[in-house]
Amino acid sequence: MADAIKLSKNRDVPMDKVRNIGIIAHIDGGKTTTTERLLFYTGNIHKIGSVDAGTTTTDTMVQERERGITIQSACVTTYWHDYRINIIDTPGHVDFTAEVERSLRVLDGAIMIFDANAGVQAQSETVWRQADKYGVPRIAFVNKMDKVGASFQGTLDSITAKLRSPIVAMVLPIGEEHAHVGVIDLMEMKMIVYDKDEEGMEFTVKDVTSEYQDSAKAARAKMVEKIAGEDEALMEKFLNDEDISIPELKSALRKATIARKLFPVFCGAAWRNKGIHPILDAIVDYLPSPLDLPPIDGFDINTQEKISRKPIKTEPLAAMLFKVQSDAHVGTLSYVRVYSGTIKAGSEVYNSTKQKTERIGRLLLMHADKREGIEEGFAGEIIACIGLKESTTGDTLCDKSAPISLSPIQFSEPVISLSIEPETTDDQEKMGAALNRLAIEDPTFRVSYNHETGQTIIAGMGELYLDIIVDRLRREFGVGVKTGSPQVAYRETISENADGEGKYIHQSGGHGQYGHCKIKIEPKNRGEGVEFINGIKGGIIPANFIPAIEKGVKETLVKGIIAGYPCTDLKITVFDGSYHDVDSSEAAFKLAGAYAIKDAFVRAKPLILEPIMKFEVATPSEFLGTVIGDLSSRRGQINGTTDSLGFTTINAFIPLEAVRGYATVIRSLTQGRGSFYMEPSHYDPVPQAIQAALTIKTNSKE
Repeated sequence: MADAIKLSKNRDVPMDKVRNIGIIAHIDGGKTTTTERLLFYTGNIHKIGSVDAGTTTTDTMVQERERGITIQSACVTTYWHDYRINIIDTPGHVDFTAEVERSLRVLDGAIMIFDANAGVQAQSETVWRQADKYGVPRIAFVNKMDKVGASFQGTLDSITAKLRSPIVAMVLPIGEEHAHVGVIDLMEMKMIVYDKDEEGMEFTVKDVTSEYQDSAKAARAKMVEKIAGEDEALMEKFLNDEDISIPELKSALRKATIARKLFPVFCGAAWRNKGIHPILDAIVDYLPSPLDLPPIDGFDINTQEKISRKPIKTEPLAAMLFKVQSDAHVGTLSYVRVYSGTIKAGSEVYNSTKQKTERIGRLLLMHADKREGIEEGFAGEIIACIGLKESTTGDTLCDKSAPISLSPIQFSEPVISLSIEPETTDDQEKMGAALNRLAIEDPTFRVSYNHETGQTIIAGMGELYLDIIVDRLRREFGVGVKTGSPQVAYRETISENADGEGKYIHQSGGHGQYGHCKIKIEPKNRGEGVEFINGIKGGIIPANFIPAIEKGVKETLVKGIIAGYPCTDLKITVFDGSYHDVDSSEAAFKLAGAYAIKDAFVRAKPLILEPIMKFEVATPSEFLGTVIGDLSSRRGQINGTTDSLGFTTINAFIPLEAVRGYATVIRSLTQGRGSFYMEPSHYDPVPQAIQAALTIKTNSKE
C-alpha cells in the first residue's frame, strides 16, 4: 500500500460538482455490491469484485472478507462525467451501528437501498430515522428486482406505509423476478434494456415499446404531478395542461430532494449490473453539493454564541473528526470532514472539544485500503490525517484564532458485555494496549475493570460485535485471550421519590473528618440519565464541598447499589446538611454523598432494568405457531406479522437475556430456513422474580 499510488483525478473541481454520499440499508440489502458497481461503471476499478469471494473494494478487513459482511465504513472517491463523488459504504448489521451514525453525521446525501422482496425491514427503519436525525437528503434504490418475490410496487407501498415519507418513482421495472431485464426512465421516457449479455454489462437505450406505453405514461403523469406539487410555477403549468420541460422537472425535483420534501426511487439488480447508470445520474442530478446545504452551525467556545461557517476555502477552518482507525502501516488514521477553510500537512490545528493544539503530520485521500498523499484538504472534502494524538471521534478541529465547536455525534450505549483475560503473561501488556486502541476507534466499545473479581470487562452492541473484537485481538494485535459468557447490560433505577442522609464523622486525634448531607432522589423518564442539582441555600454546606458530594454520589451510582449495575434515570438534589469549620474536607463530603445516595436509593423502591430488543423473525409459514410459541416463552411481546411468498415475518419486543444464542434455536425450529434480526429498542423493568434472583446472586458474591 504505497502512498505513491495515484487514484484521484483533478481534486480541485468546483464545489457545486462535489457529492459526499453514503450507502445505507438493512443487512444484506446489497450495499457493498451496489458500491462495487458504482465504482466499476465510473472507471474507478476495472474488475467487479464479489462479496462472497471477498474481493470487493470496500470490504478490506479479513473478517469482512471471511464473513461476507461490512464491519467498518470505507471511504472511496470516484468521478462521473466531471463530478467528483466521495462514497462511504456503511455496515448493515446493527452491531456496527456506530459506523452508520458517524458516517451520516458528515455526509451531504445518501442512497438508501431496499430489498425488492422484503421491502422496509427493521434496520431499514433505523437507518432511515438516523438519516432524518441528521437531515440527510436521500434517493432510494430498490435492489434485487431479479429475486423471487420481487415487487417494485410492493416496496413502494412498504416505504409509504412504514416510513411515512413522500416518495416519487423515477423508473418502472421492465419485468420482475427472473424476467427483469431493465428499467424505463420516466423522466426521459426511454427504455434501458440489458440485452447485450447475460451479466448485464452492456445495455440498449430505446423508445418505450407499445407493450409498456400505457403504464409508462400513467407512471410519468404521476411523477410529474408529484414534482410539480413542490413548485408553484410548475403546479400552475400542470393545472393548465401546459408542457413542463425535463430541465424544469429536474430542477424542481433537485430542490425538493435537497429539502427532503421528496425522495426519488429507482430500481434494478446490482448483482446483475442492472439499473446502476440511472443511479449515477441521479447522484449528480438530485443529491446536494456542499454548497446546496446551509452553512454548518456551531458555537463560539469562549462566548457560547451561535456561529456558522460557509463551505468555502477562504473561511476559517472548521472540521469534524468522525472516525479513528488503526493502520498497520501508518499507525492511527483520523478521518476528517472539512466543512470550511483548508487544512494543511505539517500545520497546527486547534481541537476545540479538548481545547488542545495538535500538529497534522500528513494528509491522505483514502480509497478503501489504498491511500494517496496530499498537501492540503479543502472545504467539502473527506480526508484522513496522520499525527493527531489527543483527538478522538466527534472532536472539532479549527483555527485557534477563530475557534468553533460543532455539535458532537451521539452514540448508543452498549447492551452486552463479557469478561476477557490474557492467555499468558506476555499477552497481559499487549492486551491492555490493544483494547485501548480499539476503544479509541469505536465509541460504542467500552473497557472496564472489575476490582471485586479481578476481571477485565469489554462491552459492545451485540454478540457478533464482541466476537469480531476478540477475533481482531488475536489476528490484528497478536493477543491470545480467553473469554467468559456474554452478560446482559442491566441497569438500576428507582420508582418513587425518597430522601437519604449521609454522615461521615471520624476522630483519630488531631484534625478529624466531618461530612454531612441530605439528598432527595426522584425518578426520571427512561433514557434521561442522571441529573445532580445543588439545592443548598444559605451556605449550610459551603459551595466548595458540593462537587465532592456530587463525585461521591456519581461514583456510587456507576458501581450500582442493589445489584452492582450502573444506576440511571434519576434526579438527585442535595438540599441540607452541616459542616465543621475545622474537620470538614472534600474527602469527608465525598463519603457522605456516597452514604446518602445508598440510603435514599433503597428507600425509593429500586428497580432493575433490562435491555429490550426490537425483534424480527422470518419463518416459513408452516412453522409460525412453533416460533410464536417459543418467542412467547421467552417473554416476547408479539406486535404483528406480515406474510410474503410462504414466509411470515414476526415483529416483537423481547428481552435481550431471553434471546442470546437464538441463531441456533431458529435454525432448529424451522429446519434451517428461518432467520432473525434484532436491535436495541429500550429498557424495561425486569419481573420481580428475576430482580430478586439478580440481587441475591450479586449479594452472595460479597
